[in-house]
Amino acid sequence: MTVYVIAQLLITDATFYDRYRTQFNVVVSRYKGTVLAAENSPAVVEGNWKQRKVVLMSFPEEESFLKWWESPEYRTIALDRRGGSDAVILMVKGRDKFRWPTLA
Repeated sequence: MTVYVIAQLLITDATFYDRYRTQFNVVVSRYKGTVLAAENSPAVVEGNWKQRKVVLMSFPEEESFLKWWESPEYRTIALDRRGGSDAVILMVKGRDKFRWPTLA
């Protein structure tokens, strides 16, 4: 089942982040990841949001995502992402048919 990754970023050092960005597509494509959307200044429709960039990605299944996330290639370039941004990264499992999840 498809998983989606939502990265919310506040760029703090463009030099580090640009180095990460230039290597990102090559690494993510090796693990079947696809960037669906990326926006430097998305419209905040409701609430307060401190980040300034959002990236939405998909992977065909959780296993592909985890292989990418834990790969030596990604861990290496992620050092530059961490050095150049404050990030919140979420993984969301897709559903064949949407229904609201039960609250615990």
